[in-house]
Amino acid sequence: MELKDFFKLLKKYRNILVIIPLVIVIISYFLVRNLADEYVSSAKIATGIVDQTRQLPGLASALQESKVFAQFSNIMEVMQLKKMIDMVSYQLIIHDLSSNDPFHKLDKKFAEMTPADKAKALKVFRSKLQRLEPLSLYDPYEEWLNKLLISMHYDERSIRKAISVRHDDSSDFITVVGSSDKPQLSAFMVNTLCQGFISYHTNIVQQNETQAVEYLSNLLTEKKRSLDSATNTLQQYKIAHNVLDLQEQAKSANAQIAANEDKILQAQKDVASNQGALDNIDKKFDPADRKYVDQSATKLNLAVTTTMEQMHQADDRYIRSNFDPKLKVKVDSLQARVTEQLNQATDKYISNPLLAKEDLLKQKLALEVARDLAAHSIQAMNRQQENLNNSLKRLVPLSATIGTYEFAIEVATKEYQEVLNRYNQANLQEKTNPKLLMVEYAVPDIAQPSKKMLLVIISGVGSFIICMVAMFVLFYLDDTIKTPLQLVNKTNLPVLGYLNLISGSSIDLRKLWDIEHRDKMQQFKDLLRAIRFEIDQEMDGEKVLAITSMKAGEGKTLLAISLAYSYSMINKKVLLIDGNFDNPTISKTVNPRIFLEDVFKNADTNNEQLSNTSGVLGNHGNDVTLLEISDEKFIHEKFNELKRVYDVIIIEAPSLDTMNKSKEWLLFANKFIAVYEAGKEIANGKKQLVKYLQNAGDKFGGWVLNKSLVAPKKR
Repeated sequence: MELKDFFKLLKKYRNILVIIPLVIVIISYFLVRNLADEYVSSAKIATGIVDQTRQLPGLASALQESKVFAQFSNIMEVMQLKKMIDMVSYQLIIHDLSSNDPFHKLDKKFAEMTPADKAKALKVFRSKLQRLEPLSLYDPYEEWLNKLLISMHYDERSIRKAISVRHDDSSDFITVVGSSDKPQLSAFMVNTLCQGFISYHTNIVQQNETQAVEYLSNLLTEKKRSLDSATNTLQQYKIAHNVLDLQEQAKSANAQIAANEDKILQAQKDVASNQGALDNIDKKFDPADRKYVDQSATKLNLAVTTTMEQMHQADDRYIRSNFDPKLKVKVDSLQARVTEQLNQATDKYISNPLLAKEDLLKQKLALEVARDLAAHSIQAMNRQQENLNNSLKRLVPLSATIGTYEFAIEVATKEYQEVLNRYNQANLQEKTNPKLLMVEYAVPDIAQPSKKMLLVIISGVGSFIICMVAMFVLFYLDDTIKTPLQLVNKTNLPVLGYLNLISGSSIDLRKLWDIEHRDKMQQFKDLLRAIRFEIDQEMDGEKVLAITSMKAGEGKTLLAISLAYSYSMINKKVLLIDGNFDNPTISKTVNPRIFLEDVFKNADTNNEQLSNTSGVLGNHGNDVTLLEISDEKFIHEKFNELKRVYDVIIIEAPSLDTMNKSKEWLLFANKFIAVYEAGKEIANGKKQLVKYLQNAGDKFGGWVLNKSLVAPKKR
């Protein structure tokens, strides 16, 4: 339903929907017909970021998409820096001031520049171009030069509008597009920006890479010096403490200590075993035999003792030399000599009756020699063991110090290696880093297809859409009531019918019923008949009907007079009472003979005279209310008398916003209805009146919507 109402609104304002876009189209045509043609030129720059063929073989690596996007974004942002745009501006103005074929002629304000003025301006622009500096607006002359750029459309804002920079998706290229009113100008702007940017970017990159290489070179030298210093300190420490290989020395000392321990244990076993054998031999001799043997042996042992002393000295040197095999030969030789001397002594001096015990004596002498030799070896090996232990203890503090020096060397080596790798990488990158390359230059091209007609069409369509949107917004925000259904939904009260809007300032009620061929009056008459029928159903035999409204001027007078005339057309005896003391329109229109102030006074009234009147009871329009004329009981009696005379009594009551003036009339009505003017909204003040009508219950018959925009009924 709302959509249908919206289309009705569009139909109502269809002329506006046609006229406004048409006017906009005409205006747009005259505005765009003198637009200059547009010439577009483009150039491409290869960056080498994703092009693997431009990188050194073996060093190409896949880059993350985010990193690639960041690199392209950085390049494009640098291309659009103010200094880059200023560079293009300076090149353009220098060309126009120094060339016989400028792109644009000087504006009228600057047309009188002398050659000296141009030379001065060129000097400033070239100086700014060389240093890539902007014009200072605080300097009056440079501010004047900036105005010159603006007049030629070479200022920063104009250049930014004329040039666009974009990255072609998934490619290695950046495209620069320029547009202007001349083909040569477009190509010049694009080529100037690309070449200037490549030169600027290359210088910046080379400068940064050179600084990085120099810094890493100095750092590498410093780390090398630190490594050499730590290595030299370790070497000097080893020399000072006679350390060749600390680990090997410690390992050799531990091996010698273990071997010496084994030899000491073996020597101790030999001493114990030899002493045990000697004790057993001594037990086999009686004291007389031992005395003879000892006396004889004393003379024999003198030579043996001398040789054994030599053997002990040789054995001591053998142990001190860490068991040198060369010294072992001498020890064995001396031991054999001792054995030989013992045998000779035995054969020469020991000949007595105890020949049976000669072998035991030889064994005793040999065991004594072996025991003494083992005992002496134990002493020498204990001294050697003590020396080895002292040597190993001396290595412990040396190991801690050397470990500290070696750790410092390891740290210095790692730092040096890391800096060396970074230096090699930076050095390689400086020599192999792909450079920006302009692979496609901008050239003058033909004019772009004209957009004049497109702009005109867009302006027309756009204005039409704007009008449609504006009307839709107005329709959506419009809270006024236009149809009976909207009135029901807003108030939750019944609607008896509606009356269409009739043009003209006044209505002749007799012509309303007499002239049947007038469509608008016929529709009004049909709608009035429908309302009359609904009222009859609501009255259900009752006779007094009051007509009111929420505000004055909503059409209750028209409805009251029309209903009265409509009932008279079906042979009903009707009494029309003008109860609106504030605005007695009925009284002024009909000019009645009798007035309600006379009828409802507490006095006798000639009912026969009232019944012979025209059926209209007027009022004098004074500042008075109904209950001020007479009391409620008397007025009820008068209404009962009138009911016996008339079939229908219609009261035009004041509007509800007059408070008690309207409600006093409603006390004496069997039913009352309310007139609502279409196109009005229920504001906050009316909501209280709607609530009053809702609380009236069955006494309120319903609404009559007046001035409704209803399409004429086709018969």
